[in-house]
Amino acid sequence: MIEPDLKAFSMLDLFRAEAESQALVLTSGLLALEREPTLAPQLEACMRAAHSLKGAARMVGLDVGVRVAHAIEDCFVAAQEGRLTLRQESIDLLLGATDLLARIAHTAEAEIGQWDAEKKAEVETGLAALAGILTGDVVAAPMPEHDAGEKAPGDAGEPERDEGPHLSRRASDRVLRVSAENLNRLLSLAAESLVASRWVKPFAESLLRLRRLQRDLTRTLEVVSEIRSGLAPDDPARLALADAQRRVIENEQVLAQRLAELETFDRRSNDLAHRLYQEALAVRMRPFSDGVEGLPRMVRDLARSLGRQVRLDIVGGATQVDRDILAKLDAPLGHLLRNAIDHGVEPPDLREAAGKAREGLVRVEARHSAGALQIIVSDDGSGVDLERLRDAVVARNLTTRDASRALSDAELLEFLFLPGFSMKAVVTDVSGRGVGLDAVHEMVKQVRGTIRVSSQAGKGTRFQLQLPVTLSVVRTLLVEIAAEPYAFPLAYIVRTLKLSADSIQLLEGRQHFEFEGRHVGLIRARQVFDVAAPATAGDELSVIVMGDAGHAYGLVVDRFLGERELVVQPLDPHLGKVKDIAAGALMEDGAPVLIVDAEDLMRSLDKLASSVRLESVSQGLAAATAKRRKRVLVVDDSLTVRELERKLLGNRGYEVEVAVDGMDGWNAARTGHFDLVVTDIDMPRMDGIELVSLMAKDANLKSVPVMIVSYKDRDEDRQRGLEAGASYYLTKGSFHDETLLQAVVDLIGEPDA
Repeated sequence: MIEPDLKAFSMLDLFRAEAESQALVLTSGLLALEREPTLAPQLEACMRAAHSLKGAARMVGLDVGVRVAHAIEDCFVAAQEGRLTLRQESIDLLLGATDLLARIAHTAEAEIGQWDAEKKAEVETGLAALAGILTGDVVAAPMPEHDAGEKAPGDAGEPERDEGPHLSRRASDRVLRVSAENLNRLLSLAAESLVASRWVKPFAESLLRLRRLQRDLTRTLEVVSEIRSGLAPDDPARLALADAQRRVIENEQVLAQRLAELETFDRRSNDLAHRLYQEALAVRMRPFSDGVEGLPRMVRDLARSLGRQVRLDIVGGATQVDRDILAKLDAPLGHLLRNAIDHGVEPPDLREAAGKAREGLVRVEARHSAGALQIIVSDDGSGVDLERLRDAVVARNLTTRDASRALSDAELLEFLFLPGFSMKAVVTDVSGRGVGLDAVHEMVKQVRGTIRVSSQAGKGTRFQLQLPVTLSVVRTLLVEIAAEPYAFPLAYIVRTLKLSADSIQLLEGRQHFEFEGRHVGLIRARQVFDVAAPATAGDELSVIVMGDAGHAYGLVVDRFLGERELVVQPLDPHLGKVKDIAAGALMEDGAPVLIVDAEDLMRSLDKLASSVRLESVSQGLAAATAKRRKRVLVVDDSLTVRELERKLLGNRGYEVEVAVDGMDGWNAARTGHFDLVVTDIDMPRMDGIELVSLMAKDANLKSVPVMIVSYKDRDEDRQRGLEAGASYYLTKGSFHDETLLQAVVDLIGEPDA
């Protein structure tokens, strides 16, 4: 750490830093003494903290701070000497006095006088309460009114402020404050250095190839020398050949030496760049304990207000976390702990009746696992009543009773994260509005993480958050779309797969495939990003499945390029929000790559899927297959008729696409290549006669034969259809399987080209 120039700080700034540090010591010590009132090391630490605060307040001439700190110190001295035992009521008063002292310290310099004026009564009340501890006349302190998501004035978990010069909230830390912008710039430069260092390796490989060519040349000259061995020793040709051999060997030796030097430089440069990047990245990291210092006090106060006895156990405080993620964790952890205390941990009498300890246990654990940060919040309470949850889900019309019975426990628990959903019938100042878990879920999504909940009746509930270790680096799948690389964050990818043409199904005019028991729509990535189509296509589609269990799409890309860990480079703010793109990055060769904004992309996919502009994903695929099947477009507003005709033609070997009405059929006919269109007449938005007329007028579609299949069997209807441009007219009431199939064969031949 770098020690700051103390000349930049006023005396009051120094006192604030001292107050923040010592208030943390007092708070943690008092919470420990609440469990073991005679713990000598904690009594000593608290006494020294109060004494230090008294001296610091005297140095800055803050008399009111001196009086409060002195009264706190007297209580600890008396406890050390055995003249009193710190009971729960005394702990409450001392915590309140600590808060008061922190509030005094954080008062603006121009407003310090208010503690000797309008707020004097508050100070005198606090001092009288502390005096009561010494005399044994203890009055129960009012419970703090700040909730789990807020910080009391002077709370150890108060976020760092950047306005004006001030010290770190830990006096023991010697730090130099650096803005987040400068840190990001430093990390960006370190990442560029790391990328640049990797350029040497391919250059060295090219020199290796040159060295091999040199060796080949040497061997060639040796062969020529053997052929010319019969020449006289002074023959000019023989002398020239010998000189060439000598020069080639000398060049090879110099090249080998320089190549060895280059390899050494490459190793050192790569190692230095890697260490520089790791150190720059470490600057953004903070121990998990820095973000949870205020949680023990919050849990203690909230449990007291609800009549619970709760112990908070924090595990993995040394786990390193990105400072941005740590800041975002503050509110979610508060919500989860409030949830655990209010919904999970039972009152002491109920716990005792159930054979449990009167004191409940809530644990917050942080650890690194498989390249990710895992935060686990668990309690040993009653757990979630799944039947009550099922009833609540049905009562809110989120599903039917029959469907709710088919839900697994994990699926049922997912409803807890819905906005406005709560198991409590009454709204209190602690819970009941259904906001907390929704906020947790939203934060986890923002940082590309996941959250899972599990529960056991009578044993407790467990929330597991899996988050990226840092927001500066993202693990991605690199793909190619129209000859350009794009990076998709792995956290949003459900599966990647290769899809054959036989796996594609047509439902309601849209292409789908079967995935884990449900139909997933297919959309071409090149249409989403509005880029040129690839020149060629293989016999399989490369598909990224994105979304979740109830809302997913299959995005068709040109090819997979493999996984990459990329350093996030923010886009220039002047560009504004770029559609479907979150940031940029540099690859090993220095080439830029765009990182996809998965949330924005899902919205684009929703919009495109509901539009009439959706293109077929199999246009290029069909052209690449060895034997192209003839394609038929079936246009009918009746689902039954569409499926009947689709199955008949599909079973015969034709490739069939369907459209739900004339307008849908017109758009499909223009964007896809079809050998035949089979259409009804009476349909919404555009009838079959209008569709046939439009196709007959279109230069690209007028040669496509059209078969009308309709319930109308009057001669005038048949005549109207044929005059509009239809090639065949068949009535639904009279045709059977072979009639339809034979008519199709007559018009376009057998299915295989």
